[in-house]
Amino acid sequence: MRALYTASTGMAAQEANVELISNNIANLRTAGFKRQRAEFQDLLYQSMRRVGSTSSDAGTIVPTGVDIGSGVKLVATPRVMSQGTIAATEKTYDVAIRGEGFFQVDLPDGRTAYTRDGSFELDPTGQIVTADGYVVAPGITVPENALSVTINATGQVEATIQGQTAPQQLGQLQLARFINKSGLEAIGDNLFLETPASGTPLEDNPGAEGFGSVMQAYLEQSNVNAVTEISDLIAAQRAYEMNSKVISSADQMLQSTASMLR
Repeated sequence: MRALYTASTGMAAQEANVELISNNIANLRTAGFKRQRAEFQDLLYQSMRRVGSTSSDAGTIVPTGVDIGSGVKLVATPRVMSQGTIAATEKTYDVAIRGEGFFQVDLPDGRTAYTRDGSFELDPTGQIVTADGYVVAPGITVPENALSVTINATGQVEATIQGQTAPQQLGQLQLARFINKSGLEAIGDNLFLETPASGTPLEDNPGAEGFGSVMQAYLEQSNVNAVTEISDLIAAQRAYEMNSKVISSADQMLQSTASMLR
C-alpha cells in the first residue's frame, strides 16, 4: 500500500527536523551560533487523471486532475543569520560584531575561515587568536610591555605602552560579508568557509557602508530562541506521531484485506 511508504518519508523528514532542533538547543549558549531550520518539498506525483486532458470527442477539457503524491523530502537546512544578543564579558579581547560582517581567521592549511565568535585571546607571541589558536586576520601582535589595549568601533587596535604618552596603533581589524550568508559552509568550531553559493567575500573596515561596527569586551550570543525551538519540537513530534498513525492504520487495512481473502 502506497500510504506506508508515503508516511515513512514523513517520519524520516520529521526525524531530521528534530535533529536540527536538538542541535539548535544544544548551542543555545554558543557564542556567534546561528540557528538552522528545516525546509521540505513534496515528492513526485502519479497522475491518475491528467488535468487539461480531453474528456470527450467534443473536445471538453478536464478542469482538475487526480494526482497522488509520494511523500516529502528534506531539501535544505539554511541558517538564520539574524543578530544575536550582545552581552558584556569584561574581557579585553572579546569583540562582538553589531551588524553585518564576519571576522576573518587564517587556518593552518592556508584557507581563510569566517566567524561571528569574537572570543579572542593572545598566543605566546602576542598575536590575537581564536580559542583554537588560529590567527585573526590581519595578524595583530600586542607588545609585551602593553599596559592596556583598546579596540574602537571601527576596528582600530591601539595599545598604551609603558613609558609612552600617546597610544600606539597596532593594526586594523577587517570584516568580510557575503551576498548569500546562508550559502557559507559550516565546518564546526564556530567557523564558516566560502562556497560558490555564498559568493566571494567583500572586505572593509568595521563601520564602513554595509558593514557592522565592533564592540570591545562584548560577545554576540547565539540567536537561538528557546521558546521557539520548544514550540517547533512539539510540532515536529506531533507530525511524527501522525505519520506513525498513518502507517499503523495502513497496516490494519492490509491485515483486514488479507483476512477477507482467506
